Amino acid sequence: MGRLHLPAVDEMTPDQRKVYDEVVSGPRGRLVGPLRAVIHSPELATRWSRLGEFLRYATLLPARLNELAIIVAGRHWNSQLEFYIHAEAAKAAGLDAASIEAIRLGQAPVFAEDEEREVYEYARLLLQTGSVSDEVHAAIVERWGPRGAVELTGVIGYYTMVSMTLNAHGIPLPDGAAPPLPRLQDGPTCLPTALRAIEEAGRG
Repeated sequence: MGRLHLPAVDEMTPDQRKVYDEVVSGPRGRLVGPLRAVIHSPELATRWSRLGEFLRYATLLPARLNELAIIVAGRHWNSQLEFYIHAEAAKAAGLDAASIEAIRLGQAPVFAEDEEREVYEYARLLLQTGSVSDEVHAAIVERWGPRGAVELTGVIGYYTMVSMTLNAHGIPLPDGAAPPLPRLQDGPTCLPTALRAIEEAGRG
C-alpha cells in the first residue's frame, strides 16, 4: 500500500482531471508512476508531465540509451517501480537483456557498443559522485554534442526526482508484480565500472 491516497478518475477535482486528460492523451497513454502522487498538486503535475514527456521521448539520444540512463538511476536509488517500468522499456528499445540484468544485480555490465558504455559511465558517476570526469564528459560531447550532454544530464536528474517521489510516497508496483531489485547495501546502490565486450572476452 502507498503512503498517499491515489485518487481514481471519479474522485479527481476539475484541475486534477485536466492533468489526467492531458497525460492520457499524450505519449504515455495512461497516468502511472510518480504522476499518480504528484496529481495532488495539479500545477506541479502539469509542469512535471511536460518535462517528463520531453526527457523520455524527445531527447537527442536514441531510446535505448535514454532508457539505459533511466535504469541506472532507478537502480542507484533502489526505486522498484522505476526499474520495473524502464527495464521493460529498455529491452523493447533494444538494450541487451544481459546488460539490464547486470545492472539489476549491481554487477558490471558488458557493453559491445562504446556509446552504451559511455552513457552508463556518465550516469553512474553523476549519480554516485555528483559530477563526472573531464574524460567521461568529453566522450558524451564528442558523440552527441553539447545538446546531448545537457539532455542526458537532464534525464538523470529528472529520473532521480522520479525515484525519490516513488520511494517517498510508496507508489506500489502493479498488482502481482514482484519487486525486481534485490537489496545490495544500505542506502543508494553504487554500481561498478562497465566492461567492454573485448575486455570480458580477454578474461575467458
